[in-house]
Amino acid sequence: MQSHILKIAARHLLLPFTIMSIIILWRGHNQPGGGFIGGLVAASAFILYNVAYGVQDAKKILRLDPRTLIGIGLAIALFSALLSVFLRMPFMTGMWVDVFLPLLGHQHFGTPLLFDTGVYLTVLGVILTVVFTLSEES
Repeated sequence: MQSHILKIAARHLLLPFTIMSIIILWRGHNQPGGGFIGGLVAASAFILYNVAYGVQDAKKILRLDPRTLIGIGLAIALFSALLSVFLRMPFMTGMWVDVFLPLLGHQHFGTPLLFDTGVYLTVLGVILTVVFTLSEES
């Protein structure tokens, strides 16, 4: 069954869902949220698109193989965890740097946000790998 309403909704909700997932990721190390929930929200946007348009179109929109996202996410999380060891500090010690961004002002970036970004990409990749595989099977 082809639903034009679902297709329009999926197309128009993809960007807001993705932006909301990034906001959830961004605020996660200071408030409720983080990489896991942000990754689930981002995955839900692509799942909705998959239901409306099919797995091949959803993969085209994603542009990367979900398994690649898993690898990149794990590498980022591992890097953020080991960075402190390379600097002769205890494993997973949080480190921060203050950065001035033109639209956002002074921001506090650190290894917890980097770790959450790795979790975000890993969760997104795992969920989409499962969903795309099941969609191709049916």
